[in-house]
Amino acid sequence: MKRRDFMELLGGSSTGAVLSTALPFTTAATTATVKGNGTAQLQADVVIAGGGLGGVAAALACLRNGFTVILTEVTDWLGGQLTSQGVPPDEHSWIETHGAPQSYRNLRNHIRNYYRQYYPLSEKTKNHPQLNPGNGAVSRLCHEPAVAETVIRQFLMPYMSNGQLVLLTEHSAVKATVAGVRVSAVTVKNERSGERILLKSGFFIDATELGDLLPLTGTAYMTGTESRGQTNELHAPLLADAGNNQAFTMCFAMDYIEGADHTISRPEDYGFWSNYIPALQPAWPGKLLSLQYAQPQTLQPKELGFAPDGSATGSLLNLWNYRRIIDRKNFKEGFYKGDISLVNWPQNDYLRGNIVDVTSQVFKKHVAHARQLSLSLLYWLQTEAPRPGGKGWPGLRLRNDIMGTADGLAKYPYIRESRRIKAQFTILEEHVGREQRAAVTGAAQPKAADFFDSVGVGYYHIDLHPSSRGNNYIDFPSLPFQIPLGALLPEKMENIFPANKNIGTTHITNGCYRLHPVEWSIGEAVGLLLVFAKAQGVMPAMVRKDRKLLQQFQEFIRGQGVETQWPESAGG
Repeated sequence: MKRRDFMELLGGSSTGAVLSTALPFTTAATTATVKGNGTAQLQADVVIAGGGLGGVAAALACLRNGFTVILTEVTDWLGGQLTSQGVPPDEHSWIETHGAPQSYRNLRNHIRNYYRQYYPLSEKTKNHPQLNPGNGAVSRLCHEPAVAETVIRQFLMPYMSNGQLVLLTEHSAVKATVAGVRVSAVTVKNERSGERILLKSGFFIDATELGDLLPLTGTAYMTGTESRGQTNELHAPLLADAGNNQAFTMCFAMDYIEGADHTISRPEDYGFWSNYIPALQPAWPGKLLSLQYAQPQTLQPKELGFAPDGSATGSLLNLWNYRRIIDRKNFKEGFYKGDISLVNWPQNDYLRGNIVDVTSQVFKKHVAHARQLSLSLLYWLQTEAPRPGGKGWPGLRLRNDIMGTADGLAKYPYIRESRRIKAQFTILEEHVGREQRAAVTGAAQPKAADFFDSVGVGYYHIDLHPSSRGNNYIDFPSLPFQIPLGALLPEKMENIFPANKNIGTTHITNGCYRLHPVEWSIGEAVGLLLVFAKAQGVMPAMVRKDRKLLQQFQEFIRGQGVETQWPESAGG
């Protein structure tokens, strides 16, 4: 099929509304056809829905091992929470040397090298082996979303060029064809034109932010909170609530130009949000739009600082520095007029509605309200936030160019919680929570559970933001953990697999398995599982059941740079 013909099938036009491979699809396994009713049809070794970190990692694992891949993404950016959601990487303290796959560290290294190659860095910064463009407090690599998206595209470009990869951005899954425990096709819709494409494969990966393929395919799943009686978790509530999910956030970027006035128009809902007090238990200390919040571990009121001009905030955490992605001092003098910071703060967590497993109308309504909250926060910072000698910082400027959007807000909500598969094995607090692990093992310095089927490692404290049903923070220590293969295998379905926040965790353990490097690790493990299973001529679930096959698989993934165990020194 000629490229022009195929682009027309996808609704392509001179506007460039649809992004996909630039070459005709001539490889043996990736094919494009037209059905009798004019519907486009594509086929590949694996179909991956969702172009976030898990989806990208799964695609790369498959591609470098010879698979053909169709990768879809609902936005026009790849990278999910790292890019279209506007969240610099949340990582553990060992990330530079271990605790994630080599491929994830390659991504980080390429992002650093992009700055070294194309940006006018100061000599000191350019030669620093752990270059942190923003010097943000949250990460050793606070950087611009568009740089990460560019690097991810560079990783994928060779496979688009040779025809192994078909990339469909601005496409969402709307239907699945299922027979028993097998999925044979997923239909996706072009978000701009409305035209549909049938995607066929022997394997499907759900790397969407909310587990979109699970209800479409009849894959059993959970949402919200399990009860303590169901999971025996110390921090689980007494009653289950499927609609109780963590807040989501509409992030945005801003810089600060001293002496300028970039005050936005008063947001439509500012009157509401400027007086809003979250109804949480235990109680929130006051108005959401303030420099005070509930300290996550103690839930006691805690003051925060804010000084975008670089002035000191004493012992208070300066919110400006927390997720700063450009520190102008890292670059040649005068290149930046001011620093650039991403806003993903307690003050713009949206608490007034659940967006997991709801209709598209409810989803859009809550996202619209969340956008108003974030714009209201910016307006409050510009006009009312306390500052030395007065109030308001009118020099704050919304950076729509940094986020790649017209209004300056992220392309997609920052999603902390998703549908979760009912898995062959579910990760519980007793496996990874420090306090409960100590009680289970009787050890003063416990280790996380040792999973016989480990396919990766990760670490983050269990961090649950306030929820849609009124829970305040749940935040407590975890332990460096493993990723069990059983949590990546649905109870019954044979050829669909999770690669995002939709694995077999609970509401509680999702709090440490949801961050950037772990999502990447999950995606890579799933992609390599499909490659290995196909090479062995078995269904993927058999790899876990057959201990000899499992050992061979673990050797295979370790040979591809995946860590399956923490060093003995990584501790409690």
